[in-house]
Amino acid sequence: MTRDKPSSRFFRSLFCAAALLAAAVCATAQTAYPSKPVRVVVAFTAGGTTDILARAVTQHMSEKLKQSFIIDNKPGGGGNIGTEFVVRAPADGYTLIVNSVGPMAVNQTLYKNLPYDPLTDLVPVVQIADVPNVLVVNPEVPAKTLEEFIAYAKANPNKLNYGSTGVGTSSHLSSYMLSKRIGAETLHVPYKGANALNDLLAGRVQFMFATIPSVIAHIKAGKLRAIAVSSQKRSRSLPDVPTVAEKGFPDFSAGSWFGFFAPKGTPAPVIALLNKSVNEALPSLEAQMIREGADPVGGTPEQFGKFTRQEYEKWKAIVRESGATAE
Repeated sequence: MTRDKPSSRFFRSLFCAAALLAAAVCATAQTAYPSKPVRVVVAFTAGGTTDILARAVTQHMSEKLKQSFIIDNKPGGGGNIGTEFVVRAPADGYTLIVNSVGPMAVNQTLYKNLPYDPLTDLVPVVQIADVPNVLVVNPEVPAKTLEEFIAYAKANPNKLNYGSTGVGTSSHLSSYMLSKRIGAETLHVPYKGANALNDLLAGRVQFMFATIPSVIAHIKAGKLRAIAVSSQKRSRSLPDVPTVAEKGFPDFSAGSWFGFFAPKGTPAPVIALLNKSVNEALPSLEAQMIREGADPVGGTPEQFGKFTRQEYEKWKAIVRESGATAE
């Protein structure tokens, strides 16, 4: 009987090991996604607009994809803490983020030492919704239209205070933009989150731009008066409220938007599957989202990526003009 030479046995063993490794890789590659729960980070507190939209959409994704999509709130740093967490996460599709205009398009300019670039370190999956800001005033302000508001603001320089959810937020920059456009001297009072709305309701500040979902119930109850919305088109949630643009400021466009992002390097088939599942979920959520103040969007990752880059360029100029900075 002929014995194998040692070199033959070595190469046969090497070949077998390679075959086993290839089989293991193929088995792993063919494992259906998602095969375990998916973490969806929200970089803000529970109960806010980002959180509400994320929970509504992920509930449908869980039903469609037969796997849990678990919301993980990681607030702080204007959304930077949660965003960086996802930037540093494995790019395997099991850590995602529902993010908004601030962390994705404003904070790169607002924060001078941001340790990551959300435009390159995250990849777009799909836009969920546009959420216009609405200019609301405390009922004690004697203005029912934008024209009346402008006249009142000009006649009372530095007597109108506007609240915001923080320096450099959409609510801050929208009010700053309007004040500059109409030539009125107003005072900015930054808050942390919902405290701005509480003080507006109490009359300690007189006006603010707020996301429609956060104030629509107060508008309907007569506790706040809606003057104008910040989007180019009227909101389907408040169809009777005119836009700032149609009232003589055609280039005025400011608001919030929300969508899914994943760490850079997440496999393209995973991105495609997530995109498909969100687009399929939005029609069944449309009535609810409009009722609560959001306009559903959907679309491709490429469309969302182009939109996000355009938003970054727009807000970069506005932040620099305002001089706003944050640490």
